[in-house]
Amino acid sequence: MRKVLRLGLPNKLHRRLGFLWPPPALQKKPSPAQTMKMSAAEVLKEGELEKRSDNLLQFWKRKTCVLTPDSLSIYADSQKKTKTKELQLESIRKVDCVERTGKFVYFTIVTTDNKEIDFRCLGEDKCWNAVITMALIDFQNRKAIQDFKTRQDVDKAFPEQPERRSGRAP
Repeated sequence: MRKVLRLGLPNKLHRRLGFLWPPPALQKKPSPAQTMKMSAAEVLKEGELEKRSDNLLQFWKRKTCVLTPDSLSIYADSQKKTKTKELQLESIRKVDCVERTGKFVYFTIVTTDNKEIDFRCLGEDKCWNAVITMALIDFQNRKAIQDFKTRQDVDKAFPEQPERRSGRAP
């Protein structure tokens, strides 16, 4: 449990010393409007990306895309009125087949059900494939930490169960 103390010191110093200020009872919870603003601020990348169509001719169609820490939203128009697809990061297995040809970078998103979606973007400093890959790694790390904490909570709730051994050899 963290200590609560206020001696007229700046908040940063309190945090460095391990004290919590303001106390949890006095901390304000964000309103729904503030939560909406936070989610808008969590946009990692927004812009145009070309997606290869699934039909027989496989034309490249320009889409407006928005990447957040949890999903990649694909819109048919630049005003983002018509969402055609939303890929949750938990449904993405990997970003694969990255190839730079001329002015474009081509890449494939492989989903957990082995569906492949082909994209291309202009070769810029922060190309979409790199940003999506980093968001996917961050999502997987957050999920692993959450799973670990859940297992710890279960172990604390049921201490009478025999200890589980880790899969590692001593």
